[in-house]
Amino acid sequence: MKTSDEHGSEEKFDLIVIGSGPAGQKSAVQAAKLGKRVALVERDRYLGGACVHRGTIPSKTLRENALRVTHMRANAKLSNFSLSENLEMSVLINRLDEVLKAHDGYMEKQISRNHITRLHGCAEFIDKHHIKLIRPLGEPITLEATQFIIATGSYPRAPKNIPVDHEHIYDSDSILSMLYLPKSLTVLGGGVIASEYASIFQALDVKVTMVDKYPQPLGFLDSDLTHHFVHAYETMGGRWVGNTQVSKVFWDGTQIVTECEDGNIIYSEKLLCAAGRIGNTRSLRLENIGLALNESGLIAVNENLQTDVDNIYAAGDVIGPPALASTAMEQGRRVSCNAYQVPIGNMSKMIPTGIYGIPELSAVGLSEDAARKQYGDVTVGKALFEEIARGQISGIQDGMLKIICDSEGRRLLGIMIVGEGATELVHIGQMALLANADVDIFVESIFNFPTLAEAYRVAALAVIGQRKKKANVF
Repeated sequence: MKTSDEHGSEEKFDLIVIGSGPAGQKSAVQAAKLGKRVALVERDRYLGGACVHRGTIPSKTLRENALRVTHMRANAKLSNFSLSENLEMSVLINRLDEVLKAHDGYMEKQISRNHITRLHGCAEFIDKHHIKLIRPLGEPITLEATQFIIATGSYPRAPKNIPVDHEHIYDSDSILSMLYLPKSLTVLGGGVIASEYASIFQALDVKVTMVDKYPQPLGFLDSDLTHHFVHAYETMGGRWVGNTQVSKVFWDGTQIVTECEDGNIIYSEKLLCAAGRIGNTRSLRLENIGLALNESGLIAVNENLQTDVDNIYAAGDVIGPPALASTAMEQGRRVSCNAYQVPIGNMSKMIPTGIYGIPELSAVGLSEDAARKQYGDVTVGKALFEEIARGQISGIQDGMLKIICDSEGRRLLGIMIVGEGATELVHIGQMALLANADVDIFVESIFNFPTLAEAYRVAALAVIGQRKKKANVF
């Protein structure tokens, strides 16, 4: 192939997308559908990034089997069930290869039918219109593009006092590479990843201890959801250690030793460090285009997802919260529309949060605390799953649906759910919020019986009951 300029470019594109995770994939497809010549650069062998291969899909596969184990134990009268000794992790993540291959095949076909050029290698910026592609096999090549989208995702943050070795001490990318299910596990952190893995492994009968500097895990959530989660986790046998700083972690030759600043010492077979994630920009050589990271180590963008360099955009984890796969997908679609001046409405702020712990947690809109800070007095209605017919039938405990409304008990402000099915159930509330519906919509609607969706009606009736009581008083 002939070069086209002084940089030795072998090929020129309208757009080069760096990273094939949820944001990168969607931005590449959207741009291709706009008739642009697009290249998608991925340094891993397969498409999908950490979300597909080291995060969302593998962890949710493990979670499904953990739920099966929980259900079998709950139905002990029907079967004599116990996990075998020295159980291999591969048994608990069965079908993962099938799922990943199927997903990779789907993405390959999508990339192919949209005539997107797929490039395997590591990208480095030369200037604002050129990158060097360092390939696993073959000489580096230089590529040119009018526009770039950075969608390189994130990688686990490693505190200096936590010597992650991926054999005894793991991070969130390597935790599922364990050969055998451990008998005990220490989880450092109280965020989403820490809470998901802690509850999943505890459901598998691993003795799990969560340690974090904050008083409760998932502190950004509604406190009622957090309390239900901690109760369920501790009921399974898990241990939560809050308000605790870790000073030192080490492998003593037989076990992991976690020393805390308060003198507490925790011993375990394995340890997971889930101390957050950092934008993955290390190898991009952003200094060559004059692009600096912000104080959080992320790429700053404006409302159009455009960086300080006019032809370079960014989306997904690399730009920071909410760092959800669902959000990254929508950002990816939007960033390509913005780059090519395709009119598009404002991105909805009604983005649901989904946490796939055991139990699930999901929320959309304002939490009770946030609503009180913003509006003062609010009206809250709750429905416990154990009081709903489907909850009783399915044996769903520690489940709750909570509706937050304004002080008059009419306008919906937020929906908070904890319990199995929460991440699906939340979308009913999301649609009501997007439609600016009053809480009465949940009473006027007829839900299938028996379903967990009935909890909306029960919680709404609780709100309306308070509204009528206030009306009679005043």
